[in-house]
Amino acid sequence: MKPLHLIPDDVNVPFLKFRKIFYIVSLVMVLASVGLFFTKGLNFGIDFRGGILVEIKTDGPANIGALRDNLGSLGLGDVSIQEFGEPDDVLIQLQRQDGDEKAQMTALAQVTEALGDSVTIRRSELVGPKVGDELKEAGIYSVVISLLLIMVYIWFRFEWQFAVASVIALLHDVLITIGFFVITGVQFDLATLAAILTVAGYSINDTVVVFDRIREYLRKFRKMELTDLLDLSINSTLSRTTMTSFTTLLALIALFAFGGEAIRGFTMALIFGIVVGTYSSICVASPLLVVLRLKRKIPEGEEGQEANA
Repeated sequence: MKPLHLIPDDVNVPFLKFRKIFYIVSLVMVLASVGLFFTKGLNFGIDFRGGILVEIKTDGPANIGALRDNLGSLGLGDVSIQEFGEPDDVLIQLQRQDGDEKAQMTALAQVTEALGDSVTIRRSELVGPKVGDELKEAGIYSVVISLLLIMVYIWFRFEWQFAVASVIALLHDVLITIGFFVITGVQFDLATLAAILTVAGYSINDTVVVFDRIREYLRKFRKMELTDLLDLSINSTLSRTTMTSFTTLLALIALFAFGGEAIRGFTMALIFGIVVGTYSSICVASPLLVVLRLKRKIPEGEEGQEANA
């Protein structure tokens, strides 16, 4: 039985020929994402903007749909309801109400009354705006530090051009994914932020695979033009890249369809991010090495082979 290949092993797509088109498309998407972020902004969840948190225990498995309809009718704004551990443990989050702490307590009393005696309230908390601001700051730091550490790792493993290209590609993925959330208006919370960091890790893994092949071919084909060598490297890893992305997407689509509302934002970020990350590892990271003027550094005495015509 022959192994399944989405892309033939002998494929020869001239990616570098279209690199200027890729640059323009990516630049437009990044600038649009940044512009939308500063004009429209993200739909921040309770984690970042503050609100009310209530943990309850129901009598038997919780009916999430009924709870959502019940609390949604109170007119208190966004309500997030999800299972928290066991099927009868539920975490309820409501957006911060207009007004001072008294307004928050009034909203909490409304929620308690609407839940009635059929549930046991284990805890209730008010998440203030200061905590939300601290989480935003921590989220920005986590993204920036992750990108810097990745750049340092790539710099030590390869040359500086590879490090700069990889970080530009990662910034490209992060910014476009954020732009996707601005456009769709899907709630952006800590789970979504974790998904974006996961996308960064996935994307750099794909990029490193291509970079490894580029470094191998730089030593093997010393007289080949750099653009031809990059095309050869991308095409030789294309089957692996597409198959990995395809199988990962199958699992994520299943999670999106059947995982419920609690992880919908998380899976959406991963699905979109993996598509963008696959594109960037093929069409952005490697072509950037031409712009950064990658030079061959061949150890003395190491012989190369000429490229076949």
